Amino acid sequence: MIKKTLGTLLLFSLSMPILSCDNSTSNEENQYSDKIESVTLLKTQKSWDGTLYESYPTGQPEITILKISVPPNKALDWHKHAVINAAYVEKGEIEVERKSDGKTQWIRQGQTVPEMVDVAHRGKTGEKGATLIVFYSGSPDVPLSEPVH
Repeated sequence: MIKKTLGTLLLFSLSMPILSCDNSTSNEENQYSDKIESVTLLKTQKSWDGTLYESYPTGQPEITILKISVPPNKALDWHKHAVINAAYVEKGEIEVERKSDGKTQWIRQGQTVPEMVDVAHRGKTGEKGATLIVFYSGSPDVPLSEPVH
């Protein structure tokens, strides 16, 4: 009887790792539906503070895309952009702040922000930090941002 019980326990204990295996797949294909989808993340003629964008600079156009990572509890230096740009928050959250009056807006993971042009501002992170994908529509001779003192 003891041999039979020990044999059963041995068989059961050896089969547990097999039974407890996660057979689900984390394949990227499972993240997609079977149809093509297109979602507009942002379409605007003005920045987040409501200011209308002016015309583009003349000359050769240049598109730049940056991935910017800001650690938790950090503030970017005050700066301004001479070109139209927009950011997508890939991860975390960030608060944008206009220098002239302190107006702010939080942008969180999965959201977009149309940035201000020629207006001093900065971004500040909270406990989470933030990773941004920023799209700039400028020209080769125009800097993407300039410090403001």
